[in-house]
Amino acid sequence: MRPVLFIVAGAALLLGGAAQAQPKVPPVIAAAVADAGRPAIDTFRDDRRKPAETVAFAGVREGMSVAELIPGNGYYTRILSKVVGPKGHVYTVPFSEPRASYSKAIAADPAYANVTLLSGAPLSIPVPQPVDLVWTTQNYHDIRQGRALLNKAVFDALKPGGIYFVVDHSAVAGADEGVLLSLHRIDEALVKREVLAAGFVLDAESDLLRNPSDKRNQMVFDREVNRNTDQFVLKFRKPAQ
Repeated sequence: MRPVLFIVAGAALLLGGAAQAQPKVPPVIAAAVADAGRPAIDTFRDDRRKPAETVAFAGVREGMSVAELIPGNGYYTRILSKVVGPKGHVYTVPFSEPRASYSKAIAADPAYANVTLLSGAPLSIPVPQPVDLVWTTQNYHDIRQGRALLNKAVFDALKPGGIYFVVDHSAVAGADEGVLLSLHRIDEALVKREVLAAGFVLDAESDLLRNPSDKRNQMVFDREVNRNTDQFVLKFRKPAQ
């Protein structure tokens, strides 16, 4: 990905959330992942990306409003659209990501009538009203500058109690900013610090996409680790008040 400008919550979780077991997958999520309209290139990636379990862990439900940041080719856009259903909505926010054409095509497809492509100032999330969840997967590291501004924009775009869901490729602990560009990875602890600084609390985290065999020192596109990186899964919550 190219650079572009994403237990019970409580005070005790301000500095960390408890890792949770794989969640039960509701039928609506299983059906969305099994949808025949998904491209073959997406379903090929399902074994590693575990979309059903990931969406279930995030807590996506029918009727929710979701803002998806930097959606790439729409791997999750289609799934989220089917899960939230006609009473919900998905807003895709590609920023200056060169694959915004994918989001445009999905939003124009009658099969995804509840998807809207948003555009605006860099790092802005111009949703028409606050949403239930802001989603970003495998791309927080792409934001080289202005992550504090982005996290504030996420905070403002969410309803009180809303969820900020972040999945990304793990870097070694303490890795500096250089690995964002050279390896397309980011230190999990850095993400936590930055998001918590924006006013969020860490609601939960999951080992769902962990891969202990990944040494976290190779570029994510290298053949040895491509589509098999160690990834962290973090679920932050905007305080209700």
